[in-house]
Amino acid sequence: MKALLFKGKDQPLTVGDFKKPRPVKDQVLIRLYAAALNHRDLWVMQEQEQMFPDGVILGSDGCGVVEDVGEDADPFLVGMEVVINPSLEWGANPMVQGDKFRILGFPDNGTFAEYMVISKKYIFEKPEHLSNEECAAIPLSALTAYRALFSKARLRAKEKVLITGIGGGAALWLLQFAVAYQARVYVTSSSREKIEKAKTLGAAGGFVYTEADWAAQAQKETGGFDIIIDSAGGDQFNRFIELALPGGRIVNFGRTAGNITDVATRLLYWKQLSIHGTTMGTRDEFLSMLDFIESRKLKPVIDEVYPLAQAPEAFKRMEQGGQFGKIVLKIGS
Repeated sequence: MKALLFKGKDQPLTVGDFKKPRPVKDQVLIRLYAAALNHRDLWVMQEQEQMFPDGVILGSDGCGVVEDVGEDADPFLVGMEVVINPSLEWGANPMVQGDKFRILGFPDNGTFAEYMVISKKYIFEKPEHLSNEECAAIPLSALTAYRALFSKARLRAKEKVLITGIGGGAALWLLQFAVAYQARVYVTSSSREKIEKAKTLGAAGGFVYTEADWAAQAQKETGGFDIIIDSAGGDQFNRFIELALPGGRIVNFGRTAGNITDVATRLLYWKQLSIHGTTMGTRDEFLSMLDFIESRKLKPVIDEVYPLAQAPEAFKRMEQGGQFGKIVLKIGS
């Protein structure tokens, strides 16, 4: 089968031949229709020091059809169109992942291939209202967004929400989820064009975070936020402490701007703020997320679709940071 192979840091991604896997025990064999890129794939490529001469298949997001099953999987699954939950071995505690937790796509072979095998417990029926490419754009980013907004921040209708770094997959799911839940949503970006695009999806306004006075503008326009969800960290995090309303909740799930360098401690306790870290989510949250998407007929924002053979170009687009929505690889049909 053809697969996108990662062989080590500073090594070019290559599309090559890889042995087609066979399902065993409770596994299913999935012929993949489409897969989607995540920043996690970039971090693995940039930070993994080990070399893999035979190649590892990255990719956490995927959609396809069950083509074969192992001996402990129901043969009636064959022919089912499915979306894959990449949150593997979460564990028994819904509050935090266990020691065996890992994310599909590294170290396990992932979705950037024509075929993959995975336990039957990680497949769910494809939402009927979505195309194959749209379905592939759901798993990692939508699950992360759902847990951040509902399980951690505990969004209530009519609350004011600030979402940082609009344009990425998780941020756009956050926007769509919050708007669908009747929140008043604002966004930040370094691009006014992205802010305007976010407004077409229901954002009430936005702020250019590269402008020195963006937080003052946000405070003047909104009066502060009940919920702030951030995927960057870095030295701007203290602005969120200032912008949070008393009793506010701040959730972080990323580090694209580096480590948090400062926190206004007095404001933190005097406002009685809550700061939550989060990553991925449980099986129950994945099911609830799918139900939320299906019941409201939500669709992901897709930036570009590339054939698998052009995956290196797709990654270049992600590295450049100009995308608005998910970057998807079309694999089969």
